Amino acid sequence: MYWGKIIGTLAGLATLKPWFALLGLFLGHQVDRFLVAQFQSFDRHSSPSGRLPDDYLRPLFQTMGHLAKIDGRVSEQEIRAARAIMHRLGLGPAQVRNAINWFDEGKQAAFPLLQTVRQLRRAAARRAELRLMFVRLLLEVVLAKERMHQKERAVIWSVCTELDIGRVELAQLEAMIRAQRGFRHSPAGDADAQRVKQAYQTLGVAESATNDEVKKAYRRAMNKSHPDKIASRNPDDAVVAEAHKRTREVRGAYEMLKARRSIR
Repeated sequence: MYWGKIIGTLAGLATLKPWFALLGLFLGHQVDRFLVAQFQSFDRHSSPSGRLPDDYLRPLFQTMGHLAKIDGRVSEQEIRAARAIMHRLGLGPAQVRNAINWFDEGKQAAFPLLQTVRQLRRAAARRAELRLMFVRLLLEVVLAKERMHQKERAVIWSVCTELDIGRVELAQLEAMIRAQRGFRHSPAGDADAQRVKQAYQTLGVAESATNDEVKKAYRRAMNKSHPDKIASRNPDDAVVAEAHKRTREVRGAYEMLKARRSIR
């Protein structure tokens, strides 16, 4: 992430004093670090524990479909973003099929948006974090494209109004998601994506695997590589050392994916 550094440096240069430009660069760097920390923390705490009920998932994906279609066509970026959310929420094959059907229902011209959002509000009446996450996930789909259409912004605001989410909270959510996108397209983001990819390879599962499949792969890899499992063979020191190394790699890979996918 680098926008803070750019803006800070330009602001400093505008004063025509070189040391102000250096100060702006330093302050901008601190802002960039803060934003990265904020969205990473937000990611860790934005998913609720346990499975989300259909009373939540149905309006979520219906509203996603409505938003994706409201500007006239559903883009490939929006479809990929919706698919990624299904994956991140740990939906099983049957739930994914339901989510796709709900998404298609939301694309219909007669889709009752406000009635649907009010049903969601009743389902999450005492869970402010679920209402906030609802809007955040909608924004992820809308912001998957290069620009947000005015009609999409109007729908997002009407949803926020129904869910008692103010303009400041909405602006913060949008800023975090945009910052996250910037991070993912930065060298640091590329390195982070490579570490996640390596974690899947270490466990021997595809990135499209369900949470249950990831858990099973972890247990299988630990049973295969744990030093205690080879003790009966009287292995030499090199084999034991390799088993310890492999166990650390497997445990580290699982801990990373467990945090990223909110596996309980």
